[in-house]
Amino acid sequence: MKLPSIQKFTLLSVFFLLSCFSAFSQIIKPPVWTSRIEPSNPVIGEEATLILEAEIPTGWYIYANDFDADLGPILATLKLDKSEAFETKGEFTAIGPKTKYEEIWEGDVKYFMGNGRFEQAFIPKAASGKVSATLEYQMCSDLTGQCVNYDEDILVEFTAQPSGSSAASPEAAEKGSSPASGEAGQQNEVNSSSETQISESEESPFDIQESQVDEPIETSGKTIEILPVQENESLWGFMVLAFLAGLAALLTPCVFPMIPMTVSFFTGRAGSRATGIRNAFIYGFSIIAIYTVAGTAVAAIQGPEFANWLATHWLPNLFFFGIFIFFALAFLGLFEITLPSGLVNKVDEKAEKGGMIGIFFMAFTLVLVSFSCTGPIVGSILISSAGGELIKPILGMFAFSLAFAIPFTLFAIFPEWMNRLPKSGGWLNSVKVVLGFLELALAFKFLSMADLVYHWGILDRDIFLIIWIVIFSGLGLYLLGKIRLPHDSPSDVIGVPRLLLALFTFMFVLYMIPGLFGAPLKYLSGYLPPMSTQQFKLTGGVNSAEAGENILGESVKYADIPLEIPHGIQGYFDYEQAMRAAKKANKPLLIDFTGHGCVNCRKMEENVWVDPQVLKRLKEDFVMVALYIDERLELPESEWYTSEYDGKVKKTLGKQNADFQITRFQNNAQPYYVILDHEENLLAQPKGYETDIQAFVEFLDGAKSEFQRREGR
Repeated sequence: MKLPSIQKFTLLSVFFLLSCFSAFSQIIKPPVWTSRIEPSNPVIGEEATLILEAEIPTGWYIYANDFDADLGPILATLKLDKSEAFETKGEFTAIGPKTKYEEIWEGDVKYFMGNGRFEQAFIPKAASGKVSATLEYQMCSDLTGQCVNYDEDILVEFTAQPSGSSAASPEAAEKGSSPASGEAGQQNEVNSSSETQISESEESPFDIQESQVDEPIETSGKTIEILPVQENESLWGFMVLAFLAGLAALLTPCVFPMIPMTVSFFTGRAGSRATGIRNAFIYGFSIIAIYTVAGTAVAAIQGPEFANWLATHWLPNLFFFGIFIFFALAFLGLFEITLPSGLVNKVDEKAEKGGMIGIFFMAFTLVLVSFSCTGPIVGSILISSAGGELIKPILGMFAFSLAFAIPFTLFAIFPEWMNRLPKSGGWLNSVKVVLGFLELALAFKFLSMADLVYHWGILDRDIFLIIWIVIFSGLGLYLLGKIRLPHDSPSDVIGVPRLLLALFTFMFVLYMIPGLFGAPLKYLSGYLPPMSTQQFKLTGGVNSAEAGENILGESVKYADIPLEIPHGIQGYFDYEQAMRAAKKANKPLLIDFTGHGCVNCRKMEENVWVDPQVLKRLKEDFVMVALYIDERLELPESEWYTSEYDGKVKKTLGKQNADFQITRFQNNAQPYYVILDHEENLLAQPKGYETDIQAFVEFLDGAKSEFQRREGR
């Protein structure tokens, strides 16, 4: 049900508070799977289809199976048990998945959100039989920063008709459609009684705009804590940037001189102060309405498939790159962007008629006259919001127009404030030029996206950084007066604000320079090409397996398969061996439940672990074991066992690691970090996905202090 705004605000406040802590026990429920055979009355020797459909929990998505398996995410696979009652035909197929370019994997991934469907064609060879299989897949959420691997038992019985028969018994139809069987099927009931629901934005798993609380889950007699979900911070950040863009637009030479003209328009026509205030508000609301309608039009045009095309195809990305370059050159003074004079004159004539209609057209005149300066900014906002969402372009334009309208409204109400405004002059053109430099820098983000998707290799991380360093160095020199453009007014003095802005610009340039030699530059990680495209690096690391040999004097178990711990951190891949090493080193044991296909595990490693204060602690204060829950290495039969949790035989290293996480810590999501003492007791509350570096440091320090206390040191 819908909640009043104050309740939503209260819930969000609670969620943000809860997000500072990780849930101690949390079993993430899988999707609800149903299976059936079509046609329900198959014919022997003729093709039929096994259909698997999933109802995916809100805020989560599952990966499909028709993209590059080497990227990283776990592809959905169907392992059919052998049967003489049928033979398979063709491949296990995902039906209608969505596509998204994922920077962390450097390629296109396909996924389902809300609902998913897979099909497997087969040919019945007997009058009756059953299709028995195991479905393996990965479910992730970018709201919680977690990924979970599941395997689902599938069992569907069928009764086939002889060739040439068209009759079908009710019993056959009934058997041809059944839910996934077994204990796993019973666990698939998803709680849908949450009071607050996430709006199901099917265009992308990365843009959720509402919040949800899962009800407590009962597992093995223990109540699992609720899962806090955070508001989509990117939407708020986008609105803040749009608002700041509106304020910046006020300082352009096309807009700033319009302020006194606006004041004279209202002060000359208002019969009373009350009427003047009313007119001023109508004027401000008209500005907001005009821009917001433009955002609504963009939102109406966009759709999920259009959004995916915009995000991944080379054509729109190159088009946006060209548009931003065009805007940048206009701001730098190469040419002016103007609307047809006839259109502006006609609107201006409407404004002269007076009344509410006249006020509206006065606002429209302002929008049109200022277009040469606001057009590039508005265009940039609309391009940046092009993601298939209904709300983002509308809110972006609302935030921009709000910042744009407030000063005009206030000056219309309080015309005496005009005396405090600085006079128009060359500084307005300087603002315009600064915006031109920024537009120029942002243009290369779109070129980078097309380059990454199609592997052109023309804009690697090094080249991208060099371009940005040159652009922002040029901006700094311009602010210091070392670079002059044709429209600049002569000036022998640099003001303090301009000097400070120049200093901050050069600080930013100095921050980027180490990135040329492999520094992570985590504050720019969302804008730069991935580290894997870096051609030159000075940083290196010690192989974690070699480092592990120094403690026990023996080879690291499973070091011969592709398992790793990044950044030269000492580590192991087997729990028992790691615990022995921790005891010998007299250090706490840090368990990293991770996975090859865990995108948020990689984000933690690239954005949190690389921090010097975190990395120092991980290397010096703990013995680490990385337990990969999706490793498919099949162990010797002597090491197999039947899980107490789901009654299934665990044959692979990954399934045994996942079972260990569930049975010992009542959690099945990754990343998940657990710190134990030598008696295998918790030293701190386990922590999941946590991008707050200071919070992660406190997690590590708290566990170390508790370990020392227990050891009597």
